[in-house]
Amino acid sequence: MAIPLRFLASLGTSLEDLRRELVSRKYSYKTIKGYTYYNRDFLNFTGKMPFEIEESDIKDYLLYLVEEKQSATSTLNQAINALKFYYGTMLKKKFLYEIKRPRKDKKLPVVLSKEEVARILSSIDNVKHKAILMLVYSAGLRVGEVVRLKTEEIDSKRMLIHVKGSKGRKDRYTLLSEKALDILREYWRKYKPAKWLFEGAKEGRYLSIRSVDKIFRNACDKAGIKKDVSVHTLRHSFATHLLEGGTDLRYIQELLGHAHSKTTEIYTHVSTKSLGKITNPLDTLNLKERGDK
Repeated sequence: MAIPLRFLASLGTSLEDLRRELVSRKYSYKTIKGYTYYNRDFLNFTGKMPFEIEESDIKDYLLYLVEEKQSATSTLNQAINALKFYYGTMLKKKFLYEIKRPRKDKKLPVVLSKEEVARILSSIDNVKHKAILMLVYSAGLRVGEVVRLKTEEIDSKRMLIHVKGSKGRKDRYTLLSEKALDILREYWRKYKPAKWLFEGAKEGRYLSIRSVDKIFRNACDKAGIKKDVSVHTLRHSFATHLLEGGTDLRYIQELLGHAHSKTTEIYTHVSTKSLGKITNPLDTLNLKERGDK
């Protein structure tokens, strides 16, 4: 069945209005891309014009995301945010605020031991690749933050890294490791980066997130890591190892750039600092060896 031209024209106009509004409010490129995608997908799903949308259409779409596309809770929340912005904030529809958010998945992050991190980093021969992963782990950086680092944001005198415009458009300072600085100096002498600390293949562009993912996966394979991990696991491991080393949770929150302490508190559930002090009841039992009477 041919899609009506009036629908295509309305869709294009609606998405452009949405994009202009998001840009004028200085939303990040990632948010603009996500909000545009979900609003386009939603209208394609309903086949309706924006002014024809009802509450039931949104509920049907969210059910479709859950049942047909098996979407994660984070995906559903982003879709809700995208639809709320357009229909609630821009079109002033009141019914949207009756849409209930899904319950969050209570999953704990996968954490690497210090020995596993050492194996991963030691498996890398390329100095650029090693510098990237060492910075991610030693500074608790998000992968999007490490690729967007600029050369002047490395403060070797104060041993700090100035992370600018990270999640929530917030700036913060985090740690610069001595060992990471040594590798960075070696990398600098070899590559002499200009604007971006880690430049991509295209001139004037930073290294892609996909490239860093590939670097990490290859390093894990060489190191024999079997856990279900990603580059972000290095950030989780950084926070957990700090906590196990006695660093106050409030400082870890600042280093990670978390807006709420509740987000940081998840690392108390994966740390062995307290759990390691518990004596397992099985180890207190006086068991007879096989063959004993």
